Amino acid sequence: MRALRILLIFVVVVGVLFAVVDRVAVHLAQGQAADRLKSAENLASTPDVSIKGFPFLTQLASGELDDVEVGVRDYEVATGNGARKIRVDGFTADLKGVRFSGDYRSATAATATGTATIAYDELLKAAKSDSAKVAPGLTARVVGLSDGGDGKIKVEVEVSALGVKQRVSLRSSAAVRGHKVEVRADSLPVVGGVRLPEGPVRSITDFQQAIDRLPTGIELDSVRAAADGVEITLKGSDVKLAG
Repeated sequence: MRALRILLIFVVVVGVLFAVVDRVAVHLAQGQAADRLKSAENLASTPDVSIKGFPFLTQLASGELDDVEVGVRDYEVATGNGARKIRVDGFTADLKGVRFSGDYRSATAATATGTATIAYDELLKAAKSDSAKVAPGLTARVVGLSDGGDGKIKVEVEVSALGVKQRVSLRSSAAVRGHKVEVRADSLPVVGGVRLPEGPVRSITDFQQAIDRLPTGIELDSVRAAADGVEITLKGSDVKLAG
């Protein structure tokens, strides 16, 4: 009996030590992954990296991690318009089945899902902010975007006629078109009881924002209007993460 008790105590102690070593190892790995991601993507702040599952060491030995979560604040992405970039206020990703190469210099996730939020003031940069002619003696430009409720974007348009300016508000819908977020007015404004010609007006009210240079295998899935901006969901498979 005494020998059995000693064996049980030994097993418990070894288990505790293994758990401690495992947690220390995962903490170090998360820190290194975060630093490497910050450097590779030239991020302003260190991202949050969380490696899920236990034990970590056996996952590492197999060359595949079950689940990795990444969070990035103030992330800039290319827009496809020269050097201009757009700021993403918050980006989160959940990576499943992350496989490493033999030298651990590259990794590929079997699947990935994520969300990204673009503030309305950032999205406004893609809209027509310079006045343009929409009818004889009439010009218009987009001056503001905000939450319109019920999943819609409120688009404020400044209309100028003979030096007199007025603002009209439109409700617009957001949708994903390939690698772009498209904003399209549900209906056109009426000024002075007159409905303006659709073509010239839509060249002002409707616009697209490209989201370029995402990791290979990641694509835009859907978009919806929220209180602080548009929330974009992303998805992908065989997503290349490094190397």
